[in-house]
Amino acid sequence: MGLNLKDLVVREKTTLEAFSNKVIAIDAYNAIYQFLASIRGPDGLQLSDAEGRITSHLSGLLYRNVNFLSLGIKPVYVFDGKPPSLKTAEIERRKQIKMDATIKYEKAIADGNLEDARKYAQQTTSMKDGMVKESKQLLTYFGIPYIEAPSEGEATAAHLTNTGQAYASASQDFDSILCGAKRLVRNFTNSGRRKIPNKNTYIDIVPEIIETQKTLESLELTREELIDVGILIGTDFNPNGFERIGPKTALKMIKQHSRLEDIPQIQEQLQEIDFQQIREIFLNPEVAEIDEIIFNDIDYEGITNYLVKERSFSEDRVNSTLNRLKKALEKKSQNLDQWF
Repeated sequence: MGLNLKDLVVREKTTLEAFSNKVIAIDAYNAIYQFLASIRGPDGLQLSDAEGRITSHLSGLLYRNVNFLSLGIKPVYVFDGKPPSLKTAEIERRKQIKMDATIKYEKAIADGNLEDARKYAQQTTSMKDGMVKESKQLLTYFGIPYIEAPSEGEATAAHLTNTGQAYASASQDFDSILCGAKRLVRNFTNSGRRKIPNKNTYIDIVPEIIETQKTLESLELTREELIDVGILIGTDFNPNGFERIGPKTALKMIKQHSRLEDIPQIQEQLQEIDFQQIREIFLNPEVAEIDEIIFNDIDYEGITNYLVKERSFSEDRVNSTLNRLKKALEKKSQNLDQWF
């Protein structure tokens, strides 16, 4: 469901250019799901190769990473490991949403309503067997490092910001903040012009950065108290949250009582969840300890062979995209040489 802290955190609009020469730890599953959900045809179907294998995730990784590298951004992708056992209810909830959306998609197609069909198709998005391996293969050709987290990828991404190995974590979800990330960047992998569903209107999606310390100071909360606010609203580990408690009410309760155990009106509901374990997941998550993040040279031939020969991408489009990257990197190199 994603943690709903949108109305509480201090968000500042920024640009991708602002992250030049900075390492950004990207929540890999979150980014790939975005590509799978958004890169589709008019009927809502995902892109596929000559053998019928989905390629939307590879298309997203190609164009977005070319953009990152052209701007001098240093992305590192963090992949999820085994989810905490408390996440089971949320995983089942997501499966049900996809099943319901599939039925609605089929009806929309039968009715000839392509607008609704595309909307419901996006809600059916799931990670198929092999997609993670395919994504890692393409990242390797790009020379972009990836990390296998022991559990939640966002937790390891947050950890990298605290060790100084990454400037910020990037995800649409706010969980990284509760995991202690110094900074969270949203709209990092999906910035650009987007159409509003069922309307002939477009909006510009721009990156926004959230400084955790600024948010805590603005709310006058400790990180521990913000975690309790999150639990009241609902997290992946208690997806239903607490009845009739939204972000503003949750904030008011914690500012008044400081912790969940001291809020009289929620004590009965509180006994139904393992709130101490949820706190522990955020305060002391399982993370990958990385000695060094290494960026390798780009294998242009490897990218072309994989996408064109193996996955049916247009050779002209791939070559044009990679040539744009080469020119951008050459220009940066020339500008750097002028200083010496």
